[in-house]
Amino acid sequence: MARATKVIRNFYHDSVSLMQLSSMFAQLPGVEQAAAIMASANNINLLKEAGLVAGTVEAGANDLLIALQGSAEALDAALAAAESTLKQSASTAGQGTSRTIAPRSLEMGLANMVEGNLAVISTPGEYAAAEAFKALRLGLHVMLFSDNVQLQDEIALKQFARDRDLIVMGPECGTAVINGVPLAFANVVTRGTIGVVAASGTGLQQVICLIDRWGQGISQAIGTGSHDLHRAVGGISMLQGLKALAADRSTSVIVLISKPPDSEVAEHVLEAAGKAGKPVVVNFLGADPARIRRPNVFPADTLEDAAKAAVALAEGRPPDPAQPAGFLHAVPFTCTPGQRYIRGLYSGGTFCYEASLLLKKNVGRIYSNTPVEPADRLHDGWTSREHTVIDLGDDRFTRGRPHPMIDHRLRNERILKEAADPQVAVIVLDIVLGYGSHPDPAGELAPVLHQATGLARKAGRQLAVIGFVCGTASDPQGLSTQEDTLRGAGMILAESNAQAVRMAAAVVAGQTGMSS
Repeated sequence: MARATKVIRNFYHDSVSLMQLSSMFAQLPGVEQAAAIMASANNINLLKEAGLVAGTVEAGANDLLIALQGSAEALDAALAAAESTLKQSASTAGQGTSRTIAPRSLEMGLANMVEGNLAVISTPGEYAAAEAFKALRLGLHVMLFSDNVQLQDEIALKQFARDRDLIVMGPECGTAVINGVPLAFANVVTRGTIGVVAASGTGLQQVICLIDRWGQGISQAIGTGSHDLHRAVGGISMLQGLKALAADRSTSVIVLISKPPDSEVAEHVLEAAGKAGKPVVVNFLGADPARIRRPNVFPADTLEDAAKAAVALAEGRPPDPAQPAGFLHAVPFTCTPGQRYIRGLYSGGTFCYEASLLLKKNVGRIYSNTPVEPADRLHDGWTSREHTVIDLGDDRFTRGRPHPMIDHRLRNERILKEAADPQVAVIVLDIVLGYGSHPDPAGELAPVLHQATGLARKAGRQLAVIGFVCGTASDPQGLSTQEDTLRGAGMILAESNAQAVRMAAAVVAGQTGMSS
């Protein structure tokens, strides 16, 4: 494989648009792998680790770097096409603004939008904290999309914000819906009375999409970043979000979502939840419900359970913990001798973790690159063993590549690899819609699903592909269109991750269906 790079000076793009550009450039003729990044030292090092860059790159953090890998004879033309696409997009963006100077600082932006109270920051991590402090000093709340922000900077930012009654969403906050506006990777949901605070991007998306599907709406959906409930950070942003929703007249029910928090931090959050004056549904994945339950605080085992409880409370009904999560329809599947394993290939980290928890209860040991138990860590994330669930959005897989919500090539390759394993009975997939995600994920998956099930048939086996679509009818991709395409490709669709996982467990247990 040959490599080629191009530096475009003083040409800033945010992280989400760069991931989308990387996916676009990877489709150019002769290109096997592509990356478009801001040329910070850390980003260049990541590309070197991924094998896309060798030697010294003469570029600075304000420069955009395109790195391509593929056939030598195609790369010059591909670089020229990529650069042309960038310049054309910049020209289009600038049309009609000849009389307006684009803001080059937060101060200039605030001068043009005097009522603005939120800054979204998506610079390389080593510069993000400084920009966030500038925004906070200007009295702005902050959504910090950037990753690679030092923990001590996160703590300092959140303490600084709390002292000024502001909130920092992030770092690594990939999802929020504020006053009805979807930010970063987010879905289009109905406005309503349920407020959500989540230390999980895809967990937040699942809950708000199910709430929308079941007839209720969202007042605010606030991300905190994945480290917020660690002991060192102390849950500052979740507590700030809880406080804001408790005071918000348009919010009648509050939902809190997180992977397992630090026990002391969880206790502080739960104590505050009990004093919120409104019903609070809590989904701390894997937590003991008895430790959560208290007056006006309702534990939920799964993301789906959290959404169902919130809808019930918003409709004036008490959540029924004994209520079935939903009937899981029959899966027409018979395992051949030797077919025994489930392989989950997730683009959402929280979906992967929830799947591990649920499967561990039903089928035993689950290997993962993000395991529930350290002993279950999959040391080679590129090769599955026995029951395996993989978070393909993990840094190891995204180094030098766009996120799998944007670029499906890595997961498509992995689907075919798993389908070729005669011991695999079920593949479980998440499909995430909304802004920031691929414009047609079902269209990307459908040919691969046909190919995967065809491989199994030729070998005398069936292969069950079970999935769910995290999205709403108002998302740009179109929920019903996506679901129809996936069903046409042979996917068995569930309403939620929890339902999909239970269906998969039923298949390997030799059942044809189950009621959860």
